[in-house]
Amino acid sequence: MSPVFDCTTPEGRQDGIAKATAGVRQGDLVVLPTDTLYGIGADAFSPDAVQRLLDAKGRGREMPPPVLVADVRTIDGLATDVPAYARVLIERYWPGPLTLVLKAQPSLMWDLGDTGGTVAVRMPDHEVALALLTEVGPMAVSSANRTGHPASRTVIDAATQLGASVEFYLDGGPVTGGLPSTIVDCTRPEPTILRRGAIDADEILALAGEHLELPTPTSDEPAAVSHGSTPASDESPPATDEPTPTSASDAPAAAPATEESSNHE
Repeated sequence: MSPVFDCTTPEGRQDGIAKATAGVRQGDLVVLPTDTLYGIGADAFSPDAVQRLLDAKGRGREMPPPVLVADVRTIDGLATDVPAYARVLIERYWPGPLTLVLKAQPSLMWDLGDTGGTVAVRMPDHEVALALLTEVGPMAVSSANRTGHPASRTVIDAATQLGASVEFYLDGGPVTGGLPSTIVDCTRPEPTILRRGAIDADEILALAGEHLELPTPTSDEPAAVSHGSTPASDESPPATDEPTPTSASDAPAAAPATEESSNHE
């Protein structure tokens, strides 16, 4: 049976983080608490570990996991052509329940699945998650549940669904948030909401709209100021991690929206 570490105490957290860090570095999987839901994580730079994560969830490569980071500065190592409005959103909402889909650095030696050249990135606002990420580095993290089943708000929920497919369980107590992160596609000149979640989509679009880098007008007419793309829908976040349609049919494949339109994180 996989060990469960009580990370609600300083001693348990220290022991759990140390053991999980060593395990993740050798390709093991870990269930960890975040500010939204419990997640299942793997070393983002270990293709075998990422595949084990997908297998544990019962999902295919067409639904790649997002990446969690512990430091805002990591974004430039993972993504390229980060628009100004995305950096404003990062400054306002990170750490927190906001996932940004960005163009991935082409030189990165990783395999998250069929990402279409993008990566979904988030910095969680949870001390246990941040402590682990600080030690391990960027991690591929998806919601800790079997695909199509309810998201986990406690470590017991996660263990019931994932069992021995995960080597380490970090128990941070019940998650109080419960809503998935809001996912925003930032691969284009204007943002697109891929999934509504814990942060109000209209608030995000309004803030981003103040920092768009609009093209220079080609006529004497003044350029119209846009305030972001139309949100995908007014529906509440999905109750399972089945895909949520995006607002544009030609939207690039995202590294989930598990942080993505397909995931709870």
